[in-house]
Amino acid sequence: MKLIRITVLTLVVALAFSSLAHAQSGEPLAIIMTADGPIMPPMLEYFERGIKTAEQRNAEVIILQLNTPGGSVDTMLEIIQVMRASRVPMVVYVSPNDAIAGSAGALITMAGHASAMAPKTAIGAASPIDGSGADVESTLGTKIKEILKARVRTLVEERGTKAVKLAEAMIEDAKAVTAREALEANLIDFISDDTEDLLQSLNGFSVQMNDGERTINTENVRTQDVNISFIEQLLLMLTDPNIAFLLLAIGVQGILIEISSPGGWFAGFLGATCLTLAVYGMGVLTVNWFGFIFLLIAFVLFILDIKAPTHGALTTAGVASFIVGALVLFNSPGTPQFQRVSVPLVIGMGIFLGLLFFGILLIALRAQHRPVQIGAESMLGKTGTARTPVGAGDAGQVQLGSELWSAEKSAESESIRKGDLVEVVEVRGLRLIVKKK
Repeated sequence: MKLIRITVLTLVVALAFSSLAHAQSGEPLAIIMTADGPIMPPMLEYFERGIKTAEQRNAEVIILQLNTPGGSVDTMLEIIQVMRASRVPMVVYVSPNDAIAGSAGALITMAGHASAMAPKTAIGAASPIDGSGADVESTLGTKIKEILKARVRTLVEERGTKAVKLAEAMIEDAKAVTAREALEANLIDFISDDTEDLLQSLNGFSVQMNDGERTINTENVRTQDVNISFIEQLLLMLTDPNIAFLLLAIGVQGILIEISSPGGWFAGFLGATCLTLAVYGMGVLTVNWFGFIFLLIAFVLFILDIKAPTHGALTTAGVASFIVGALVLFNSPGTPQFQRVSVPLVIGMGIFLGLLFFGILLIALRAQHRPVQIGAESMLGKTGTARTPVGAGDAGQVQLGSELWSAEKSAESESIRKGDLVEVVEVRGLRLIVKKK
């Protein structure tokens, strides 16, 4: 008991000295986050976790390194709300070189308490699109654009008229600009070569927070990375159209194999798991559900060709329907390029499935032409040896393999003596009708 108390006391003292040393060091902390890829719901969880970590550790600033082609408008609006509510200044940095802050990423950049871009980056093209990937037209389109323009005005109105006009043009006309053009319009605060350069530029820079103006201190700043977690990465991966397509293809195939050959569990379990993951991805992605009908038709044709063989005609039609369905599902006109499935992948998977079902079809046809292996029919044509004389109507014995059978001579056979080779021509109950071979 005394040893436990000493151990606990030692730990407490060590923690106290550690906290005191940290407090005395006075070094500010900068949290570094990285958002690389489409803005999807799992990204929101990452933002919330990173901001919470920064607040708990009393960080001086959060640097968000952003590279995105765009994404979900709803997720973007939630991320902006989380960012603006942060008690730690959040600086959005479009980087590295050749990165973009496209569509939803442009508004997230504007939502930062400060913003910066690497020299060779771009920002803009923030016009909204609908669930099928096409431009939102008519009254609905006007409403969405006006709401987004009102939102960006609240984000950049303090930056001046030129910045407001540029931000609105990004939504109304899908305008995009370089880092230099964005800086000239005062849409961003800095052009920085790297994170270290940005932190130096931020030292002494004032930002407007919810509780008033705050000056950022990055002198002798320490940096700490808050990386995206494995689960967040996995969920983001499921929103990749190529991954969602593969999971859909494998899932439906596994279910159909289980239905056509019940009794196992692995194919059905794998199929159900893949379908569940695919449905999550397709629920987030911009898809045209009309293509799903073609995919169902394709797999029905595959099964029909196995059950009622047509020598591959239905399988060929199924491959064509599968390819068309996948392209309609993911690659409808107007779908953003980053949400499109790879055409070679679709064609390759279609050919693979076609060859797979052709193989199953060949096995089924071969099984139909295979001789019967059991029952009375399997005895016909077999050759054996007479162990006793065999006459018509008189039971004799013949040996087939290792078995002895009662037998009688057929009407057209020559007389059968002991030791003669005989051939089975008929089976009557438990008696064989044989002829001399």
